[in-house]
Amino acid sequence: MTYAARPRNGAGRRELGASMQSLVITIVGPDRPGLVESLSRTIASHGGSWVESSLSHLAGQFAGVVRATVDESAAAGLQRDLTALSTDSLHVVVQRGIASADAEPRKTVELDLVGSDRPGIVQAVSRALAELGVNVESLETALEGAPMSGELLFKAAATLHLPGDLPIRSVRTAIEAVAADLMVDITLKDD
Repeated sequence: MTYAARPRNGAGRRELGASMQSLVITIVGPDRPGLVESLSRTIASHGGSWVESSLSHLAGQFAGVVRATVDESAAAGLQRDLTALSTDSLHVVVQRGIASADAEPRKTVELDLVGSDRPGIVQAVSRALAELGVNVESLETALEGAPMSGELLFKAAATLHLPGDLPIRSVRTAIEAVAADLMVDITLKDD
């Protein structure tokens, strides 16, 4: 099971002012009821706001990344209390967010991939993108049974940021070459 929450069109999102701090929280440990509640309670107890997250149950483990915002004056206390949730089997790591200083314009495109599962798919696609200077902002993958044959299909969806001067046709050419080599279907969607 995967759950991902992202702010949409700014709705329900507090703008990060000069006195607000973003915290990025990663958590990995055995899945159990109440894990999300203990995280959210800790964030709320410091006046923080749960802004966006991606949480999953993977191979019997609960893994997640959460971005919370909190007043700068409460950030150290929240960071301390979140880290204190760690146990021998539950690992909680908290990092302060860094303000984005992107002066260079970037174009956002969506990539979808479907094909028979085999080792090396993510590596081949990510190598082609890295060679072009394309940044992978988000990546979600899954294995699913094909409806007719039952063979395992690998599916991936990614949000990519292209450098401002990179034409999308260059990315399409590189991705089409990878798709042909891997025998997978890859599509790019731009705005």
